[in-house]
Amino acid sequence: MTEEHEPVPASRRGQRQLLALLFIVALINYFDRQSLSVVAPRFQAELHLSDQGYGHIVSLFLFASAIAYAIAGFISDAMGTRRSMALFVGWWSLAEAATAFATTGLHLGIARFCLGLGEPGLWVAAPKAVGEYFDKAQRSVAIGIYSMGATVGAVVALPAIAAITTKLPWRSIFLIDGVAGLLWLPFWFYCFRKDAPKPVDSDAARAEAGVSTLANESGLRTVLARSSTWKLMVARGLTDPVWYFYLFWFPKYLLSARHMTLPQVAHIGWVVYLGAGIGTLAGGLFSGMLIGRGMSVERAYRYTMLGTACLMPLSPLCALVSNGNAAIAIASVLALAHMGWLVTITATVVELYPPSLVGKAAGLVAAGSGFGGMLSSEIIAYFVTHGGYRPVFFLMAILHPIAIILLWRTFTRRYDAPSMSTTAARS
Repeated sequence: MTEEHEPVPASRRGQRQLLALLFIVALINYFDRQSLSVVAPRFQAELHLSDQGYGHIVSLFLFASAIAYAIAGFISDAMGTRRSMALFVGWWSLAEAATAFATTGLHLGIARFCLGLGEPGLWVAAPKAVGEYFDKAQRSVAIGIYSMGATVGAVVALPAIAAITTKLPWRSIFLIDGVAGLLWLPFWFYCFRKDAPKPVDSDAARAEAGVSTLANESGLRTVLARSSTWKLMVARGLTDPVWYFYLFWFPKYLLSARHMTLPQVAHIGWVVYLGAGIGTLAGGLFSGMLIGRGMSVERAYRYTMLGTACLMPLSPLCALVSNGNAAIAIASVLALAHMGWLVTITATVVELYPPSLVGKAAGLVAAGSGFGGMLSSEIIAYFVTHGGYRPVFFLMAILHPIAIILLWRTFTRRYDAPSMSTTAARS
């Protein structure tokens, strides 16, 4: 039997390099995602796509994402962080570039499906890399920092895409996005020539990690046997649709329901994603501060998520206020709260599972995000087509409160002893 060890944190220089590269690739990732929603009115007109058709395209992307999340953890664990990350980034960059050549709704759907197969890998491999290169006290902050790259990408996307597509054909933005991802790859290979730091052979470290040889051998069965896996999966499925709405539908909402022009949206709409960026950092810093003051990790994460969930009932105000700028301001607070929640729930996965299971657990939990997003996209498309956006904002008010009730006792025991004993009985 092989024993699993808690990895030794990397040097400060290695940690900085890792965070810089993850920040940049997360920025590219979300620039790629946001590009479709910004040019949506133009490609809908050219390809004769209704809002319902647009919803189907988004659903295809999210369906592929759910599949990719479920298998990305196994790919990441099998290939290692270095090679698996390169595979994910290279694949999605080619898929993004292929979007430029879509001439029918079917072609567009295939291209976005392929994009969805690649992009989720980043969000599985990245927390695995953080678990390998950072110690426990630093992980939530590290996840917050690189996650902020995603929201910076969303912030930059609105004005940048608007500016680029006024000078160049709208299709060119997808080629630019794809090339940016491919150019990132040599830097990744140059800076990371090995997969992970050398592990420490210490009984104390293994005890702190909470790992048994049984956990290492059982793999997927162990992850699926834990109640925390299913709770986290459902929680992601309930709450991630809020962020998908702000990524794929909110620019359209401002253009169609609030009757803003594209220059107006580019001028002020990015504030929502700035709020999200602040939330990614604030979530990690707040929980890290609580831990630094002596609070247990489980309580710090739990109370951070509770605080963010308490802000989400403000959602209906977005639809009720008469001023578009006021709606954007409220949406910014909601995006901040959601990203603080998302960073904390991601750090929760890294904390709850031993290193050999983090990739599998992160992928399976994130698969809930993809399936929840796919279902929500169809629901949103139906509401937008038949009744407008108001019901959507009301629905988003209750999702996080439901999820925090579900997760409240997840940290009762860091590792589910019944699951381990059940697995032992079957062996």
